[in-house]
Amino acid sequence: MQSTLLVMAAVLGAVVGSFLNVVILRLPKEGASIVFPASHCPRCLQPLAWYENIPLLSFLVLRGRCRTCKVAISWQYPLVELAMAGLAALVAHRFGIGLASVFYFVFCAALLVIIFIDIHHQIIPDRISLPGIVLGFIGSFFVPAVTWQQSGLGILLGGGLLYAVAYGYYALTGREGMGGGDIKLLAMIGAFLGWQSLLYVVFASSLVGSLVGIAAMFRQKKGGQTRLPFGPFLALAALSYLFFQEQIHTLWRLYLTAAGL
Repeated sequence: MQSTLLVMAAVLGAVVGSFLNVVILRLPKEGASIVFPASHCPRCLQPLAWYENIPLLSFLVLRGRCRTCKVAISWQYPLVELAMAGLAALVAHRFGIGLASVFYFVFCAALLVIIFIDIHHQIIPDRISLPGIVLGFIGSFFVPAVTWQQSGLGILLGGGLLYAVAYGYYALTGREGMGGGDIKLLAMIGAFLGWQSLLYVVFASSLVGSLVGIAAMFRQKKGGQTRLPFGPFLALAALSYLFFQEQIHTLWRLYLTAAGL
């Protein structure tokens, strides 16, 4: 039964991931619809047949190229489908069948879209983060994983904490280190995961972001002018907390014990 549930969740996740590719491509475009027109090749604009839209399988069968114009299909398409399939299976494994699974399935889908849009465009759409804040808070009344008090504090502290960091960085350097989109994203994360997740999310995202940033500075040779979107690091830290919060809390308690605190 458990194996069947995970397979079904992964298949659903892959199908949703195919739609998320459309959202990632079209949402940043002014006036573009995520529904119309139907899926088509971005190069030759040829509409895709149903058998060209099967998640993962179509990419393999077509050998990564458009059937009509033969232009290469971006690896992002199967990557997003595979990532959403994996996230859906993890959600099903952790939360089973119920409202909590639907709640966190939507959360994972939103974070996946944010990761790729921020990588490509250095923006986090308000059309995802602002409704996400509201949905996260409303959902906290119905799922046992987070209380409405934890969610409400998560929104206030998430937005306020990152705003304070951004303001402090600007005061010290005279440059903007992060945008308002990052602040709203952390508020959304706080809404879904509660205030208790925020210290880890900020610490983990800052640590990994700093390491990647240092590597990018050496690679791009731009020094302090190197810019990286911070949203993907926040989103990945939030996903790691969602699935491994018990292990994270255990490691934290072991650290405090070892430090004599």
